[in-house]
Amino acid sequence: MTFRQSNYWLDTVMLPAATPGDLPSRVDVAIVGAGFTGLSAARTLAKRGAKVAVLEANTIGWGASSRNGGMVLTGMKLDVETLAARYGMEAAKRMYAASLASIAVVEQIVREEQIACDFSRSGHLEVACKQSHFDAYARPVELIGREFNHQIRVVSRQELRSEIGSDIYFGGMVDDLSAGLNPARYVAGLGRAALAAGAGVFENARVQRIKRTSEGGNSGFILDTSRGRVLAENVFIATSGYTSSATPALQKRIIPIGSFIIATEPLSDALAQELSPRNRMIFDSKHYLYYYRLTPDNRVLFGGRAAFFPETANTIRRSAELLRRGMIEVYPQLRDSKLDYAWGGTLDFCFDTMPHAGQMDGIYYAVGYAGHGVAMATYLGAKIAEQISGGRSDNPYEDIPFPGAPLGLYNGWPWFLPFAGAYYKVLDWVS
Repeated sequence: MTFRQSNYWLDTVMLPAATPGDLPSRVDVAIVGAGFTGLSAARTLAKRGAKVAVLEANTIGWGASSRNGGMVLTGMKLDVETLAARYGMEAAKRMYAASLASIAVVEQIVREEQIACDFSRSGHLEVACKQSHFDAYARPVELIGREFNHQIRVVSRQELRSEIGSDIYFGGMVDDLSAGLNPARYVAGLGRAALAAGAGVFENARVQRIKRTSEGGNSGFILDTSRGRVLAENVFIATSGYTSSATPALQKRIIPIGSFIIATEPLSDALAQELSPRNRMIFDSKHYLYYYRLTPDNRVLFGGRAAFFPETANTIRRSAELLRRGMIEVYPQLRDSKLDYAWGGTLDFCFDTMPHAGQMDGIYYAVGYAGHGVAMATYLGAKIAEQISGGRSDNPYEDIPFPGAPLGLYNGWPWFLPFAGAYYKVLDWVS
């Protein structure tokens, strides 16, 4: 099996040039990370007149923002019943409403900034891997319709062929509000929009240390980077699964998890239409799930957490083999189709599988998207930017508990991921 160990999306885009020259010595806001979160925040802050420097360890969109499946999904990783049980119905309503609003924010930015990223409200399809999974769909569909004022519909096994060209599932659940896009083109467009608004975006500026300072009675922060020092009144951490020891208290609350994607050669129109008649964003009901979709040029992108550890040449190669087997289980029609690409990226999970955004030790942050980051990162980046610039805070994730590891047995290196992977595989087998 031969393929390129490279990101298909990056072959479809020209990323914007970063701000030339030296780092500014002083800014109103230093943002760490030039992905969806950081660039969304930079755009919002710069439009409000703030002097902003985005400090990126690599290049614009280098991390998960260009490596994901391009699925702009409603909801969160946790189901609505769990949300309501854990936080109460009113808080769950606000969180779910934010997930719907986040897609509208992406759509608005795409329209206002004229970002050519193939944004389309194609909807998503969750497919049931077992009869018990399908039987459980009725409860959230009824709850979301009654309490959250949002309509999702169940698709029976007999009707499923109108949604997907596979016979292995027991039914599905469709949400027409979700969307798809090209994430590399989208993050490139966000970068151009932030730069056009007046933000500075500085590549190869890895933040090594952040410390609080005070000058003339005004508090702020000194950021030491690989390109020099910046003094900032406020700091916003937007690094997700790539959060480093520069912010140790935050790093200890985030689990970096590898996620991997393969992409086929372009398929015929007839075969693409057979595989996904409505061009949905598709994912299955397992804990250790697969997610997949068509690209605008008729490739199948097929992803999953085939290896929990972050991407290396070895984990990408092994994951590509596992994902191709999984893809053929779903779509036997692709048995003879060639793979063109395989790549990996790093997601950020928190210990409670929730997004978190607010302040810690005086530093702003937004993290924990758990695979729902395209829309939620854009949304929370803008929300935290509004808060920094003195706006009203209506962020529903600000006041919820943000747990660390049990007994403090975690320093940022996820030594337990193989055990977690084995646990979820067993859970999928018995559930």
